[in-house]
Amino acid sequence: MAYVATRGGERAIVEAERLYRAGLGPIDRSRVETVGAALPMLIDRVMGEASLYAPDLAALALTQAGGDLYEAVLLLRAWRTTQARLAVAEPARPEDQIVHRRISAAFKDVPGGQVLGPTLDYSHRLLETGVLQGVPFHPAPPEPAARPAQARRPSVAAWEKANGLVAAVTPPSAPVAPDAIPDLTREPMLFPAHRAHRLQALARADTGGVLALGYSAMRGYGSDHPTVNELRLSEIEVRVKHPLGTTFSAGRIRMSQAEVVSKKGEQLTLGFCATFGWNEVKAIAGATLDLNAAGAAKGSPVEEEFFLYHTEPVEASGFCIHLKLPHYVTFQSSLDAMRDARRKRAAADAGVAGTGVAGAGAANERADEQDGAADHGTEREIA
Repeated sequence: MAYVATRGGERAIVEAERLYRAGLGPIDRSRVETVGAALPMLIDRVMGEASLYAPDLAALALTQAGGDLYEAVLLLRAWRTTQARLAVAEPARPEDQIVHRRISAAFKDVPGGQVLGPTLDYSHRLLETGVLQGVPFHPAPPEPAARPAQARRPSVAAWEKANGLVAAVTPPSAPVAPDAIPDLTREPMLFPAHRAHRLQALARADTGGVLALGYSAMRGYGSDHPTVNELRLSEIEVRVKHPLGTTFSAGRIRMSQAEVVSKKGEQLTLGFCATFGWNEVKAIAGATLDLNAAGAAKGSPVEEEFFLYHTEPVEASGFCIHLKLPHYVTFQSSLDAMRDARRKRAAADAGVAGTGVAGAGAANERADEQDGAADHGTEREIA
């Protein structure tokens, strides 16, 4: 595409940014902390789509962007690129996760039991309008359980493999060296995609885009309708090996994980998705896309090249937003082609009517006059 520079000078550009930021007001640490405390699920979504777990920075990005989610994700990704990669953490296995919520829609009695955890799934959706009248809303605190639930739970998929419901990995996969792990933040996406690339892309994909395409698979545009095998909201220890050889915990992060299954054939087929923060709908929809990717038809919403490209939030939003930048050259070339076609049509019509060369010339003059009037109107509009 061809562009020309936006006119108006540096002052106009500076004032446009000032006008935007003036509408947001001053930003201080207290305001950022308020945003982080009030919108934890949105902070989780920003961290997941930015592929950086940093709650304070995500709250700052969201505040600085005035709530524009795509701008916040872009800010946080841009900041991440300035930071050094110090180490690669050890794999976080399901049995090591500290589980806050763990349910299965496929089995009622799964090993380790089901934990409803924090959820609004079974609640009435009522707007607390009294808050606007000055009556604070104080949610009732949870009552302590008579017997605390165990923090760690076994994997449902591991139980299924032991019972022959899911094909076991044969031979067992050997540990992968950190340098051999594909890294989508440093390597381009190539198709057919390595499954590690696919899962990395889904982990930082746009939630709304993943939901739309995952839902399309559920509605029949995919070959497999999923059942939630296991859904987890948990915390995991980020364990890192020190250069001296010791392994230590660098802290805990929140994560979502979903496995869905297809019931076709003699064994269950698994789809998987995990992401930073607690984001159930993205995990389920992403696992549905992973489940349907194998053998998907070219151009279908569940083909990995289709859904991985079109759920990349920064690229997708950037391309959409760039359309408002000046496209004068390409647009004017299209208008020139349209005018030329009109002149040729007018000449042909005049020739068919037997008006001769003079009539065709008059028709061309009329077409030029109309184009000139249209251009004059466009100039007035821009001015």
